[in-house]
Amino acid sequence: MLGKISWRNIWRNKRRSFITLSSIAFAVLLSCVMRSMQLGSYERMISNALSFYTGHIQVHKEGYWQDRSLDLAFADYGSLQKNIKAQEGIVNVIPRIESFALASFKTQTKGAMVLGIDPAREDQLSNLQQKLVQGAYLTMTDNSLMMAEGLANYLKAEIGDSIVLIGQGYHGSNAAGIYRISGIVKFPVAIQNNQMIYLPLKEAQSLYACPDMITNFTVQLDDANAAEKVSQVINSKLKNSGLEAIDWKFMMPELLQGIELDNVSGKIMLMVLYMVIGFGMFGTFLMMTRERMYELGLMLALGMKKLHLQTMIFLEFLYLSTLGVLTGVLISLPVLIYFYFHPIPIGGDSTDIFEKFGVEPVYVFSLDPAIFIDQARIVFLLTLFLAIYPMLIIYRLSILKALRS
Repeated sequence: MLGKISWRNIWRNKRRSFITLSSIAFAVLLSCVMRSMQLGSYERMISNALSFYTGHIQVHKEGYWQDRSLDLAFADYGSLQKNIKAQEGIVNVIPRIESFALASFKTQTKGAMVLGIDPAREDQLSNLQQKLVQGAYLTMTDNSLMMAEGLANYLKAEIGDSIVLIGQGYHGSNAAGIYRISGIVKFPVAIQNNQMIYLPLKEAQSLYACPDMITNFTVQLDDANAAEKVSQVINSKLKNSGLEAIDWKFMMPELLQGIELDNVSGKIMLMVLYMVIGFGMFGTFLMMTRERMYELGLMLALGMKKLHLQTMIFLEFLYLSTLGVLTGVLISLPVLIYFYFHPIPIGGDSTDIFEKFGVEPVYVFSLDPAIFIDQARIVFLLTLFLAIYPMLIIYRLSILKALRS
C-alpha cells in the first residue's frame, strides 16, 4: 500500500520529479563516460604494451629479464611449449628470439630491436598483419625481413631494398646478414615505429648463431588479470629446469604504477562529481519534504504513524533514484557502445605528447559492466545517506506546526 502511495506521490508534482530525475540521470551519464574513458585507456595501454613486447607472461632462463642477454637462450623448447599451452587460460605460446643490431642502408645506420618470430603465431598476439602498410607479410620460410615504417623512413629504404644487420650473436659470435625488405608495418606508438625489425625465427637463429634456440616464450592469456595466478602454475611445472615464468605486472611495474596513480586521481574526480550530485539530490529531497509539511501534518492528524510516513517518503526517494540511475544507464549505454567501436583520435600537438610517453594517441572507451554497477551502487548509497535528514524532520514533526504552515 505504501509503495503505491509513494509512486503516485512522485507524479503529483511532475516538474519537480523530472528535475530530480534529470539531475541524477545526467550525473550517472557523466560518471559512466568518465569512468569508461579512464578504464578504456588502461585496457588499451595494457593491450598495446603486452601485444607489442612482453605478452601476459614470459618464460625464459632465470636471470634473463635482468640481463636480456642472448647468451641465456635455450634449446629443446618444443615439448616445453606443448606443456605450457596445455595449462588452463592460455590462448597461445609464441617462441621468440630478441636481440639488437645495427641496421644499415647505404649511408644511413640506426640501432634496431630485432625480433625472430613465428609469423602466424605472432599475428595472433599482436595483429601484426593488420599493421602491414606496404609489401607482404612474412612467412616462416622467408629469408627477408619486415621493418617498422619510422625506421624505414629514417634509413630511406623501401620495399625490395636490402638491409645490412650487424650485431653480436650467441656467446660473442659475429652476427651479420643482408636481408631484403618484404614488408613495412606501421605502429601507432613512436617507440615501436622507430626501431622494430622482424625476421622469421629460423633466419634469426641463423643470424645470431643459435640454431634451434630461443630467448623466451611469450604467453598470451584470455584474461590479463589471471597472469599472476597462471605464472605461479607454470613456475610449479618449471622447478629445477633453470627456467622461470614472470607475469606482465612484474615486467612492467612502471605501467602498473602509472595506472594505479591515475586511477586514484580519477576516483577523486568522481568523488568531487558525486559531492556535487549529492548536494543537488539533498536540496531536492529537502524541498520535497518542506513543501509538503501541511500534507504530512494532515496525514499524521488522520492517524498515520510516523514510521509509515517515513517509509513512504523514503520509498519516494528510492523510486526517484532508481529511475534516475536506469535513465542514466540507458542513455550512456548507446553512447559508450558507439565510442567503444569508434575511439576518438587525438590530433594536433597533443599527438606528439602521447607518443613520447609510448601511448597510442586515441581516447578509448570500456564496456566493463562494473562501470554501470558502480554508479548504481553509489547513487543508492547517496540516497540512503541523504534520506536521513528528511527522516529526522518527520520524526520531530509537530502536527500543530505542520497544519499551521
